[in-house]
Amino acid sequence: MDKTISIIIPAFNEEGNLQATVETVVRIISGRFSDYEILIFNDFSTDKTGIIADELASKNPKIKVIHNETNMGFGYNYTKGVELASMQYAMMVPGDNEITESSIEVIMDAAGQADIIIPYTVNMEVRPLSRRVLSRAFTKLMNLITGLNLRYYNGPCLHRSEIIKKVPMTTWGYAYMAAILARLIRSGRTYKEVGMHIKERAYGGSSALKLKNVFRVSKTLWELFLEFRVK
Repeated sequence: MDKTISIIIPAFNEEGNLQATVETVVRIISGRFSDYEILIFNDFSTDKTGIIADELASKNPKIKVIHNETNMGFGYNYTKGVELASMQYAMMVPGDNEITESSIEVIMDAAGQADIIIPYTVNMEVRPLSRRVLSRAFTKLMNLITGLNLRYYNGPCLHRSEIIKKVPMTTWGYAYMAAILARLIRSGRTYKEVGMHIKERAYGGSSALKLKNVFRVSKTLWELFLEFRVK
């Protein structure tokens, strides 16, 4: 069967990165999938992200832009993207152009080898020390709570759409993918981990360590603890 894919691209103030991200994705998809759609979520950006997204859509009928009326965050954009996805596979690619082209190729080439393709960051040294420490701590804590042994929980995973559409999505915070993976794998879904390289952002900065995001992640960890260790 020919493979098709829905790409979900959340973008908040990514005017300097979005076009390169979309061009890279389109280039990689060619020859790997028989059809595709790209869902760009302009997450209430205050720069030219929305304008650039609309320009990209005007040149490619396979691109659809959703303009959020307020900033909703990664988890909401992914959840909404999964709802809208109409292709066989679904994958999120951040609009910050952080993932190297070769790594996106590796992830997409693994489509069909398992229910879930889970990327893990190989070159964490690219990120600031504080981000690396928190990321390692989060992974260890997730493995302890869920009984799994994953290398990374927050990457741009590739799922079979029929599966990801059925899993409960109870958080819009930065731990949204971790919660999805834990529930799917604990339910018996197959997965394959693949190495992924990232690069420094060419423009802008990350909002991952904002206080509200740390609070949301803590809340999700507590909910997962109750779900997997108490109930």
